[in-house]
Amino acid sequence: MSEAPAEEEAKTESVNEENGQLVRMDGITKRFGGLTALNEVDLAINDSEVVGLVGDNGAGKSTLINVLAGALEQTSGNIFYKGKKVEINAPEDAKDLGIETVYQDLALADNLDVAGNLFLGREISNYSFGPLRFLAKNKMNEKAEEVLDVLNINFDTMKAKVRNLSGGQRQAIAVARSIYTDPDLVILDEPTAALAVEESERVLELINDLRDEGIAVIFISHTLQEVFNVADRIVILNQGNKVGDMKPEETNIDEVVKLMIGGRYENDEPN
Repeated sequence: MSEAPAEEEAKTESVNEENGQLVRMDGITKRFGGLTALNEVDLAINDSEVVGLVGDNGAGKSTLINVLAGALEQTSGNIFYKGKKVEINAPEDAKDLGIETVYQDLALADNLDVAGNLFLGREISNYSFGPLRFLAKNKMNEKAEEVLDVLNINFDTMKAKVRNLSGGQRQAIAVARSIYTDPDLVILDEPTAALAVEESERVLELINDLRDEGIAVIFISHTLQEVFNVADRIVILNQGNKVGDMKPEETNIDEVVKLMIGGRYENDEPN
């Protein structure tokens, strides 16, 4: 009898891998003292899938992605990656698995150029002399252009300082930096916030480019029209509970808004 649960779990993992399921978060609960930020939330992400994660302020979106990104540890629940149960206790754990996160603040260095930001913290050196490192700037520029070309991102020069770039260009650099490690999943936290319409559209094109490259995306946004335009599936949170999981063509913005502000969803299984 004691072997049955292990056998059952093995069967479940095998089915998940066959179905192309990349991530499965089961029953994720996160409490901060007496406050329950997430209440037994389930989330599944398939290979090369764009999932829009939506909800009102305080719904639990940031908490959920921070658990997956290793910035927070869940109070209870399990995370499976490519069918295997994993422990994500730090951002390095997530990165080692193949999960990259682009937060809203982008974490770019304004005084560095395009290539310098792409390789920030992982610079390529020609050689070292004691504590001094001499950077291979030409090689970094070439590698940066290669990464940017994958996502159809073009800059007039790799030497442009980030402080002089537009919001959309800065977002593009942050997204390009995230794919340098060849991830399976990129989490984008409000990537179009404060961007003009034209720049927002370019960011949505970047999301499509990521999917075309075989990279799954979790796209968090308050702009529902953008989510409907780019997502394969929409997951809705309300006050720490998952209240919806559906394809855009099977719902509409009005229904999603109702779920965000207090409605119920009868079928809690992802499509």
